[in-house]
Amino acid sequence: MKEIIFFSNNKNKCLEISKLFKDIPIKILSLNNFDKIKSPNENGLTFKENAKIKSSFGLQTFKKTCFADDSGICVEAMNNNPGIKSKKFLETNNSTLDAFNLILSLVDKTKKNKAFFQTSICLSLNVKEHVFFNGIVRGIITKNIKGSGGFGYDPIFIPHGYKKTFAEMTVEEKNSISHRSIAIKKLKKYLLTLI
Repeated sequence: MKEIIFFSNNKNKCLEISKLFKDIPIKILSLNNFDKIKSPNENGLTFKENAKIKSSFGLQTFKKTCFADDSGICVEAMNNNPGIKSKKFLETNNSTLDAFNLILSLVDKTKKNKAFFQTSICLSLNVKEHVFFNGIVRGIITKNIKGSGGFGYDPIFIPHGYKKTFAEMTVEEKNSISHRSIAIKKLKKYLLTLI
């Protein structure tokens, strides 16, 4: 069985990835399978650039095929921010609740409730060969925080065509439509051509 490394130690992401890959003959390892590995400085200006920084670093560190993702939410009321700074935005507010309330108040004030989640995945096959896969899910920001599942901004985002937030969905429901699963499906399809 071929092994590739998902350059992440985010337990929630790793769980999503392992479920999405369970039906193909490739073993996915993550940073949780190794002793503490430092992460590179994500100083890219786009999701794509940050994904490549991580996957390239993983390739050099482990000398194995590696992929990484960079994901975030882009909120119309915030001029499509926090975007690539989505994680930092949650961390720099006093709490996740404060971050959510700030977004909800901006949406209420501007009456602009559109938003989208984006994932960019970079697969680093060797130093010169990097392949990218993107996934976008459009939807709206809720009026209230809803649901206890998922992670990140899931409790305030309702994807188009649905009446519940990502956080109110089961893992299976979310995985069938999420930005990350869209990008992962493209990655899986590509990997199967390499086996």
